[in-house]
Amino acid sequence: MSSINSNENVSARRKLLGGMVSAAALLGVSAAGAAAGATTNAVTPPAAPEQAAPEELFELARLRSYKARRSSSWDRTGGNDDWVRVEAGKTATLLDVTGAGVITHLWFTINSPDPMHLKNLVLRAWWDGEKTPSIEVPIGDFFGLGLGEYFTYQSALVAVAPMKALNAYFKMPFSSAARLTLSNEGPIRTDSLYFAIDYVTLRKLPANLGRFHAQYRQAAPCVATPSAINGKNLNGAHNYVFLEAAGKGHFVGVTQAVVQNKDGWFGEGDDMMFIDGDPLPTINGTGTEDYYNGAWDFYGQPFGFQHNGAPYMVTPEKLGGRYCLYRWHTESPIAFEKSIRVTIEHGADNDRSDDFYSAAFWYQTEPHAAFPALPSVEARKPKAPSKS
Repeated sequence: MSSINSNENVSARRKLLGGMVSAAALLGVSAAGAAAGATTNAVTPPAAPEQAAPEELFELARLRSYKARRSSSWDRTGGNDDWVRVEAGKTATLLDVTGAGVITHLWFTINSPDPMHLKNLVLRAWWDGEKTPSIEVPIGDFFGLGLGEYFTYQSALVAVAPMKALNAYFKMPFSSAARLTLSNEGPIRTDSLYFAIDYVTLRKLPANLGRFHAQYRQAAPCVATPSAINGKNLNGAHNYVFLEAAGKGHFVGVTQAVVQNKDGWFGEGDDMMFIDGDPLPTINGTGTEDYYNGAWDFYGQPFGFQHNGAPYMVTPEKLGGRYCLYRWHTESPIAFEKSIRVTIEHGADNDRSDDFYSAAFWYQTEPHAAFPALPSVEARKPKAPSKS
């Protein structure tokens, strides 16, 4: 009886399946698909195209092949006297290495009874055995403290942290040697110089790298010129000069300090950059505060951002007014093939005689043009304003 019932069940299932197949055939569906309960008229979406992941996704995780190193003032006895003295007229060697590498960070803090040590201590650097330094700047001006006074600020390339901590993040490549020094050109001993120079060593540098340069200049005071009579200045003949360089390279920025020698807004002067021998400005600005990416005489308000700032202001627009300013062209360094001359007017059409102090920063091929002679210690010292 169970056998008969089993045969009857099989027969019933076959009839049901046959009916499903017939119905599927009428609908244009294959028997196999019908038997599986599938529908073949559904549209399968195309696969999404493969997209490259952004490079920054991997930047921090990418494994490095260089060797990290540091030259610092640590106590070689194992104690905690992690500083060096720099007597008046003497020089401390901060780094002296051979081979290829890149300096990535400079850090200093200084304990000195000399009230003008930021102007009297001069930072110098030589790359690849060159005879004249590619960096020659009073340490205060290098770090944006061009009036010899400390204040705290942050930017993309230079920062001053509490308390009197000087930091710079310029990349400074060298192919065969690097030497950095700090010279005490003032009359008083630096009691404690703390420093750390972070760098990496490489088997060799890639091609097409310029060398880092920094140059100090000043005009204390700038000289008002007769051209102010006609109120026009097209060729920048009497402008204050931040930088003149010869070779191939790119300008990356400037720090500037100002002492006003009369009332009023000092910053009507336009920036003018002359590239590759152009007789007229290749790049012409609209005013000093505009060059530093502020506006309307900064409205007397200090500020400091990643690429631009006026973080220090005292009695703005008055006799004796004091400013420290900076501008970094990291978004698009100002490139030159043969030469560059970076200038700015002192007042509208150079009609003011304020005191200007500056450090310009750039990369270029070697050899570089001769730097102007560094002014004397006494000349570098910001003075009380004189009416002009």
